[in-house]
Amino acid sequence: MSVSDLPRKEVNVLKGHEGAVLAARFNSDGNYCLSCGKDRNICLWNPHRGILIKTYKSHGREVRDVHVTPYQWVIVFRDNSKLCSCGGDRQIFYWDVSTGRVIRKFRGHDGEVNAVKFNEYSSVIVSAGYDQSLRAWDCRSHSTEPIQIIDTFLDSVMSVCLTKSEIIAGSVDGTVRTFDIRIGRELSDNLGQPVNCIAMSNDSNCILASCLDSTLRLLDRSSGELLQEYKGHTCKSYKLDCCLTNTDAHVTGGSEDGFIYFWDLVDASVVSSFQAHSSVVTSVSYHPKENCMITASVDGTIRVWKT
Repeated sequence: MSVSDLPRKEVNVLKGHEGAVLAARFNSDGNYCLSCGKDRNICLWNPHRGILIKTYKSHGREVRDVHVTPYQWVIVFRDNSKLCSCGGDRQIFYWDVSTGRVIRKFRGHDGEVNAVKFNEYSSVIVSAGYDQSLRAWDCRSHSTEPIQIIDTFLDSVMSVCLTKSEIIAGSVDGTVRTFDIRIGRELSDNLGQPVNCIAMSNDSNCILASCLDSTLRLLDRSSGELLQEYKGHTCKSYKLDCCLTNTDAHVTGGSEDGFIYFWDLVDASVVSSFQAHSSVVTSVSYHPKENCMITASVDGTIRVWKT
């Protein structure tokens, strides 16, 4: 992918939240996106047409993260899709997308919940909390007790990624930890700086970690080796998302000054940066197939970018 293919042209501004938007995520085929924020709401959008489809309200405090089941949405709602969310009320909500009904509320974290992810089969939700733990919840069971608790962290767990057999999480204690749930093994890579977001490369070989020293770090998943560092943005006090473009050619992330940055994956040079928002960019999500990106901000907007 050349630099000219990077999405830098604003095509839509999605307005529906009151106050800071804390996360915005494409669904698995990129036709829709979900957002959540300080106003306690979750919004479902068609970002390409700039349309708000549905608003989900049930959380008692700010909603920090949201994830939709990984299955393809051929026609929205046709496959009875589910979503999960978490936030300041210490709960994980499991929703029916089409009806807007909360199917289940999972309680057990002793603090605010920072991140949630479905597993590949959408049967388990893994959550990351301020209480220094990861918890796994069975969507098919009527029990609201966690089926697994991982509490080896020394500080708040901020972000989580899942593979078929592993849970990978980043913590304010400075570590990225990988738990192989088949064999019960834990691997820990200490980055020496608080980790506030992690993202996996599309080829699953690398983990990108955003740290609170205004540095993104790329780790080799198999060896834990630090492959590269990306600098130029400001990340000191907010949880800022980061990700790789869908070809893994570039790294992208937000900045506390409202800018978006693109770095060359290999040589870590800043190939593009531009003012995207009037305040902190909390979230970036790259389209799974197209040169398109959504960004969310403390300024209350979600913006859609194309080439």
